[in-house]
Amino acid sequence: MRYLDLTLPSPEENLALDEALLLQAEAAEPPFECLRLWEPSDPMVIVGRSSQVAREVHLHACRERGIPILRRGSGGAAVVAGPGCLMYAVVLSLRSRPELRAIDAAHCFVLNTLVEGLGALVPDIAARGTSDLAWGDRKFSGNSLRVKRDTLLYHGTLLYDFPLPLVELCLATPPRQPGYRGGRSHGAFIANLPVSGAELRRVLVSAWSAAEPLADWPAELMRSLAQTKYACRDWNERF
Repeated sequence: MRYLDLTLPSPEENLALDEALLLQAEAAEPPFECLRLWEPSDPMVIVGRSSQVAREVHLHACRERGIPILRRGSGGAAVVAGPGCLMYAVVLSLRSRPELRAIDAAHCFVLNTLVEGLGALVPDIAARGTSDLAWGDRKFSGNSLRVKRDTLLYHGTLLYDFPLPLVELCLATPPRQPGYRGGRSHGAFIANLPVSGAELRRVLVSAWSAAEPLADWPAELMRSLAQTKYACRDWNERF
């Protein structure tokens, strides 16, 4: 698997790069797979493809603090990211792994790979709900996916040194909740893993056997997507 540890200057570019990697892999012959890691330099809210922004986000609080609100191309609910939240994306070939065309199997495969790797650092980690990772009964990772004909993008968050009160400040109670949450507030539900960013990076690279650097990442496609989609109000505020 290829490996890219790259944080771009703007939120729009960083979201665009995940999609550009998916599209690059979809068009590649022979198929290739990659792991990308990045970490925002400033707080940002990222809503899901079908999220209703006014329902999931405290708009006034975000605007008052200059926290941008952007929409990703995958599903799921809103998250808050920033320093102390490592973002990962794994692009997988469905030609090489046809069993992952079943969405439940894709969730199970990716989350179990992460659990196995992270479990070497912290005990009592498990996949919970549809696509969460939890330490005990507290969530530290939210994840979502997007599927093309022959390629899968699975990406998410890994909290390790994040200012957790910012989540309560920026996000409303989500419209859909996993059963294990038990109606808890954000503050009582989420947690940071007691590890460093460097440890997380090391474990993820090892878990995915991502040994070969991705030198030819799709810069032009990323820039086009950032300008025509992820920086556009029509996309970010469409619901």
